[in-house]
Amino acid sequence: MNFDPFNIGNVPVGGPAPFFILGPCALESEAFAWEMAHSLKEIAERTGIHFIFKASFDKANRTSINAFRGPGVKDGCRILGEIGKKIGVPVTTDIHTAEQADIAAEYIDLLQIPAFLCRQTDLLEAAAKTGRAVNIKKGQFLAPLDTVNIAGKMRAFGCNSFLLTERGTTFGYNNLVVDMRSLYWMRKEGLPVIFDATHSVQRPGGLGGATGGDGELAPVLARAAVATGIDGLFMEVHSDPANAVSDGPNQIPLEFIEDLLVKLISIHHASH
Repeated sequence: MNFDPFNIGNVPVGGPAPFFILGPCALESEAFAWEMAHSLKEIAERTGIHFIFKASFDKANRTSINAFRGPGVKDGCRILGEIGKKIGVPVTTDIHTAEQADIAAEYIDLLQIPAFLCRQTDLLEAAAKTGRAVNIKKGQFLAPLDTVNIAGKMRAFGCNSFLLTERGTTFGYNNLVVDMRSLYWMRKEGLPVIFDATHSVQRPGGLGGATGGDGELAPVLARAAVATGIDGLFMEVHSDPANAVSDGPNQIPLEFIEDLLVKLISIHHASH
């Protein structure tokens, strides 16, 4: 690591162990979000991890026009902000337009830039100028070292509290592949690197009208990434993935996440 450590709320970035971004893909309902947040907070306390709660207020990049979107930026960010304050953890969500940056920043600790928008200069500038930390997903179409240019934009806009997230690279039609070398190369450039274990196993559009995936591989890739060396790990978690409104095939069942976290922490200690 050769970046200056910083905090996102009470979560250290660049500390002795990776932190975790956990939560469901979509903000399906207010009650569901509260239920998931409470469950994950209890698991975090038992395992001793630092975590940021995640849910998306708008699934703007859906395969089908008929797919679930979400409650929208104002209600969604309000819900997440209330959850964060109540349970005492930072929260994160995606923003899709420059106009959403200021709305989200009132409630959200970590603004996330979706992979397809990672080079949108106006969006990056708007997020940077809120003063919030920013997590930029590496586009499926980018080489690892292309993220150096994204980092250059963030620094030019006065933001040094940013993260770059590896989430797989397009490999032919409806498929992604993860090159673990990218984690090493990006960190070598002095970038704080997150690995997104669940989006990396997607099969975009693989179900025709929806995205499929190989969810059973998410824990496998998570273990490999922790052993390789990362600053944080992103995993979407759902209490009932089979009935999730978005990305069900890729989300890790809530009942399995605690055991996985224990294994990941052990791998980190064994390899660093």
